[in-house]
Amino acid sequence: MTEDLLARARAWRDEDPDPVTRAEVDALLESDDVAGLRERFDGRLQFGTAGLRGALGAGPNRMNRALVRRATAGVAAWLREQDRSGPVVVGRDARHGSAEFAEDAAAVLAGAGFLVQVLPRPLPTPVLAFATRHLRAVAGIMITASHNPPQDNGYKLYLGDGAQIVPPIDDQISAHIDAVGPLPGVPLSADATEVLGDDVLEAYLTGVSAMLDDGPRRVTTVYTALHGVGAETLRRAFARSGFPAPHEVAEQVEPDPDFPTVAFPNPEEPGALDLSLAVAKEVGADVILANDPDADRLAVAVPDPSAEGGWRALTGDELGVVLADHLLRRGDHGPSDTLVTTVVSSRLLSRLAAATGVEYAEALTGFKWVVRAPGPGRRLLFGYEEALGYCAGDLVRDKDGISTALLVAELAAQGPILDRLHALFRTHGVHVTRQRSLRVEGSDWSTRVTAAMAAVRADPPVEVADRAVLDVEDLAAGGRLPPSDVLIWTLDDARIVVRPSGTEPKLKMYAEAVAPVVGGVDVARHQVQQTVDDVLDAVAALMVEHGL
Repeated sequence: MTEDLLARARAWRDEDPDPVTRAEVDALLESDDVAGLRERFDGRLQFGTAGLRGALGAGPNRMNRALVRRATAGVAAWLREQDRSGPVVVGRDARHGSAEFAEDAAAVLAGAGFLVQVLPRPLPTPVLAFATRHLRAVAGIMITASHNPPQDNGYKLYLGDGAQIVPPIDDQISAHIDAVGPLPGVPLSADATEVLGDDVLEAYLTGVSAMLDDGPRRVTTVYTALHGVGAETLRRAFARSGFPAPHEVAEQVEPDPDFPTVAFPNPEEPGALDLSLAVAKEVGADVILANDPDADRLAVAVPDPSAEGGWRALTGDELGVVLADHLLRRGDHGPSDTLVTTVVSSRLLSRLAAATGVEYAEALTGFKWVVRAPGPGRRLLFGYEEALGYCAGDLVRDKDGISTALLVAELAAQGPILDRLHALFRTHGVHVTRQRSLRVEGSDWSTRVTAAMAAVRADPPVEVADRAVLDVEDLAAGGRLPPSDVLIWTLDDARIVVRPSGTEPKLKMYAEAVAPVVGGVDVARHQVQQTVDDVLDAVAALMVEHGL
């Protein structure tokens, strides 16, 4: 064990305000656990456009109270440097550590001279994003790890425009975090902290209810919060909007940071909707609604006689284009409105926009880019990304699983959602998209992913799954979009996008194939799915050859 590693571990322990993580370091030191110490002290969680996210534990490479205090001191220093004065709103979910992290962030901000307004209890991330603009705050901080595993937590930063930060602000703040001196020297205060009442939540609920038309409200829904914080807000939103109360999945409706009924608290994961499906069959539901733990995303399942078990979950792309079509059919859009999706999402939205004469824009992944894509003088009518994130209008400048649930209920009350999707397929062709991830184990995962991306850039494929590669676009070069580590390969009948995950040790691969409807929608969809699977198999094998 090197003296430098020992010195860094001891110095961190001596500054740590949390006795639990101090004891964790002591145990590692006493047992001479070199690997454990290196995992925690060789580097730190990097502050990026997604803020911070990682496993709970001791050291700068884990989420803990010391890191939250240091990060918040860096954020406060950047805000002062930018002459941004005003309140800062702090919210949290119900994960392990979230309450303590929110208290620490508030104490550091108050100690730096900011008025801090704290949401009164664990609430959805979109409520915090809304509150940041509603209260005319200079920033908002949300303590959440969204849909990550139970052992993780995180820290998201919004600025006064209600959107998450983008480059170069992330690097500027990261430099301020690095410049924070000894942690005991960071001033703390509770004097300038105000715990908010329900006024902000009421204003949010009024806003999301106003998104709806005066249409039918008779619909039978099943809802799961996946042990997260969405249930209370969704119940109130449904009641405010005149919908019958959803049938809730009792085992998953209350917040539980251990997420005991799911392997991963992510509605995209296999098995996550199993309990919802059982309730839906029992009550004869029209639609299943599933939030992730911080309720900024929404999964939807609908009856499908052709699917095993009679139900199937819609992909993010399928729900995205159906909701966009729903908003367009309502006719409440204007000449400045724009539809937006991301480079990894389906191209069907662009075809829908072209057919209806509405402006279309494409963005990098992440809602920080989606909400900014319309540009000056234009308004976001609807934006989505394939990872179950949706945003209608500009009430919340981020993905919002609560308002989206209301729009889905409104749509389902008008008739089967699957019928709408099939109508779009018959008009524009069956578009099938799938995403696959290669998880990369080990502390060097980021280096390995970077090396694999560099290798495939240097030697791009000339064919994939016996299909010629017609075009290669490297977004790292910039141009139509800000530079990003993304590769796009266009084939004759398919498109492939490859990029590293921004929050997890994964390489993500996306494929889309398109075909006209011949012999029925279901027949065409199954044929196109085979093309997508073949392409993803080939890309995964290629990336493994390049070191993953």
